[in-house]
Amino acid sequence: MNPVAKRGTRVQARKGVASAPAPLEAGVPPLEPGDYAEFLRSMLPQQPKAVASHRLGQERVWLKKAGPPHGKLGYHLMAAVASLLRLDVLTPVVNPGGEAAIATEARRLRALGALGLRVPAVLAQQPDGLLISDLGESGRPPVVLQERLDQAAAQGPSALLAVWREGLEAIAVVHAHGAYLSQAFDRNLVQCPDGVIGYIDFEDDPGETLPLAECQVRDWLSYLHSTAMLVRAASSQAAGAHWHAVLADAADETRDRLALAARRMRWLRHLPAGRRWGRDTQRSRAVARLLWRWYGGEAARPTQR
Repeated sequence: MNPVAKRGTRVQARKGVASAPAPLEAGVPPLEPGDYAEFLRSMLPQQPKAVASHRLGQERVWLKKAGPPHGKLGYHLMAAVASLLRLDVLTPVVNPGGEAAIATEARRLRALGALGLRVPAVLAQQPDGLLISDLGESGRPPVVLQERLDQAAAQGPSALLAVWREGLEAIAVVHAHGAYLSQAFDRNLVQCPDGVIGYIDFEDDPGETLPLAECQVRDWLSYLHSTAMLVRAASSQAAGAHWHAVLADAADETRDRLALAARRMRWLRHLPAGRRWGRDTQRSRAVARLLWRWYGGEAARPTQR
């Protein structure tokens, strides 16, 4: 029996999934900028969901509407954890929700797009709503990396780690541009039809409160948090080789802060493993155990530059 399929299969809500609701209409002329703005104005009051896709002529678009402001209790708890571990990188980045989140996402999409990174284009914006493009093309939708990882896990460790490394390399591309993501979870990385990995979901901005190196470390830890359980089930040693190979080109400060995080998070590997303690506890334990191995725990870390 494939141990990855047995231990790593995940059944969870697909937040951020960019799926295709229906075929697009053919033979419809392209829209003008004013058409997008009018569509946003007219459709926003009618859309019950916070995020939904729509067919608009030859295009598939996504409409995001401002929700209620977010509470701050969870941020206080995370701040306490960051203080306990003495890790600024874990300091919570407030996503206020509402109109502020709409403005932040539009700003970040424009900034990342200007760098040549694959993100949705902002088609229209108003204070309480945002209309953005889909990352598919020619009627073919993008595929969320989370789904690709689950499918690869059923094929075996080698297939899983190959897809997992694609996610690592996609994050490295962003960092090579002197930028960072926001919530670099596997659900927010999508493979476009041409094979390029794009990025979605930018309702908060770590750069408002943290320096660049900390923002980039957050990206690495976010990706690892969302994938650690699958990776451990495949091969933690082989995954570590991929991890260090991709990070070899990262900035020295980023790599140093990752190593510091690994040391200070190592006690989390002793968290209880049972499902009764919740998925986040299991993931945090898996992350800590991987980092412990990769940064001088069970096995010596590969030589870095």
